[in-house]
Amino acid sequence: MFAYIIRRLVSAVLILLGVSVVTYALLYMLPADPARQIAGRSATAETVANIREQLGLNLPFYQQYLRYLGNLLTGDFGRSYLQKTEVGELIAARLPATLLLMGGAIFCELVMGLTAGAVGAIKRNTPIDRGLMVASFVGVSAPQFVVGILMLYLFAVVLGWFPIGGYGTFSHLVLPSISMGFLGAGWYSRMMRSSMLDVLRQDYVRTARAKGLGRARVFFVHAFPNALLPIIAMIGIDIGMFMSGIVVVESVFGWPGIGQLAWQAIQRVDIPIIMGVTLVSACAIVMGNLLADLVAPFIDPRIKLR
Repeated sequence: MFAYIIRRLVSAVLILLGVSVVTYALLYMLPADPARQIAGRSATAETVANIREQLGLNLPFYQQYLRYLGNLLTGDFGRSYLQKTEVGELIAARLPATLLLMGGAIFCELVMGLTAGAVGAIKRNTPIDRGLMVASFVGVSAPQFVVGILMLYLFAVVLGWFPIGGYGTFSHLVLPSISMGFLGAGWYSRMMRSSMLDVLRQDYVRTARAKGLGRARVFFVHAFPNALLPIIAMIGIDIGMFMSGIVVVESVFGWPGIGQLAWQAIQRVDIPIIMGVTLVSACAIVMGNLLADLVAPFIDPRIKLR
């Protein structure tokens, strides 16, 4: 397993390097001028040129990227053009809020999705099954910002059960977590139903029933763990979906995470912050997939990591 982890870490470094090259190249080709954004509309051409020279924006692409990569290897994400603060400090201050929201969203989507999928498999071809599958289709199709706004209106404005926005208490976490988890719950419910139906047809499940084991024991001990295998792999991939959707959800609910930080940086063409958030997000996706692969053998001992 140690050799497998080393190989995956090496490939992770190469992936992150590729992400940094592509992202930096795309930002370099943007028509917007960060120096003009910093100087303001009324600044003279000479002032803009001086700022561009101070930031190294007048250098060729490869020189700018190599300088950025050299600083990155020392743990320096650069300095925000507009906030005049180290990017690493800005991300570190907002990352705990994003991780908390991501943890709450993963919990919500697993509880809703796995429960709906398992019930649908047990009650297959019944009105309950059809209703759950329709609900899962709505969850997969509905945009997250629409779900967030509807939940805000219903549960915060009309019913007053939760605060409209903010951060700091459990009640602030509920609506953003459900809004983010609603999409994933739809996918998980459909995957869980399909996987559970396949497992319930296996010979070992019929053998367990023939031996007189109770229905609950057959389901939770023999069927459910084996049906979870494709779900575990999906959780690692799901982190990428979270990092893309977190920008919208944090903006809707006023959640002070890196998604809101990225959105503000995109609007103001603050390249160091955009690069920093992108690399942190890519690192989270890579580590999430690695963790999912490492957990899979504990669920199914037949899986070998080589």
